[in-house]
Amino acid sequence: MAVVAPATLYVVATPIGNLDDITVRAVAVLGAVDAILAEDTRHSRTLLTHHGIARPLLSLHEHNESERIPVLLDRLRAGQSLALISDAGTPLISDPGFPLVRAVRAAGLAIHPVPGPCAAIAALSVAGLACERFCFEGFLPARPGPRRQCLEALRAEPRTLVFYESGHRIEETLAAMVEVFGAEREGVLARELTKLFETVLVGSLADIAARVAADPDQRRGEFVLLVAGNAAADAARLADGRRLYARLVEELPPSRAARIAADLSGAPRKALYGGE
Repeated sequence: MAVVAPATLYVVATPIGNLDDITVRAVAVLGAVDAILAEDTRHSRTLLTHHGIARPLLSLHEHNESERIPVLLDRLRAGQSLALISDAGTPLISDPGFPLVRAVRAAGLAIHPVPGPCAAIAALSVAGLACERFCFEGFLPARPGPRRQCLEALRAEPRTLVFYESGHRIEETLAAMVEVFGAEREGVLARELTKLFETVLVGSLADIAARVAADPDQRRGEFVLLVAGNAAADAARLADGRRLYARLVEELPPSRAARIAADLSGAPRKALYGGE
C-alpha cells in the first residue's frame, strides 16, 4: 500500500519542542509527498533535516495563504500529494491552514489527518485539572479592553479553560485573570513543553502571577495557561439539570429525559442519568 495517495492533502502534526516527538507515519508521509507546506520554511527545515526528509518546501502563512490557495488546488487536481505542517504541533490550532482546508473541502478533494502533538492536550495531560470537559480559547486579544471582555465572558464557564500566550504578554494576561476570575482560582502555567527548560507552575492564579513576576526565566518561551472552571457555576448547572431530569423522567424514558435536561441546562448528561 502506498504511503500517500495522489490528489490528497495531508494535515500533519509535528513536534512542539522535542524533535523526536513525531510519529512514524508522519515521517513517512512527509518523506513521500510532492511538497510540504510550512508556516516558516527555515524553522521546518531543521525538523526535516533531523529526520532525513528532503522534499520541496513551500511557505504558507497568514500573509500569503489566500493567494497561494488557487495554485495549491491546481496542484492537487493535477494529482500531486501535499502535506501541511505548522511551526509546532497540529496545524490550524491557533496556526495557519484553515482557509486552505476549507477550500480543499469545497473543491471536493481528499484530506487526511496525520495526528500527533498538540500543546493544549500535552498541557492538559499533566495539569491535574479536570480534563474530561475543557474549553480551548487559544490566544486572547492583545489589547487590554478586548482581552478583559473575553475573560469576563468566560467568568462563569464551568469547564477547564485552555489558553495560549506569548512571553511578552504573560504578565499582563495573568494580572487580568486575577482581576476577572479571582486571585484564588486554580491555575497551571506550562512553559516550553518538551523543551530543555520545560516548567509547569501549579497553584492559585495570584501565586502563579507572583512567581512569573519574580523570575525573568518564567517570562521566556511559549506558554499554555490553564484555568480551573467555575465550580459554583458547574454546581448550579448540575442542580438545574437534575431538577429538569426529575420532572422529565416522569414522562419520558430515562436516557431521553437526561439528553433533553442536559441540552437545556448545560449539565453533563452522564451526571444526570447516573445521578439517581
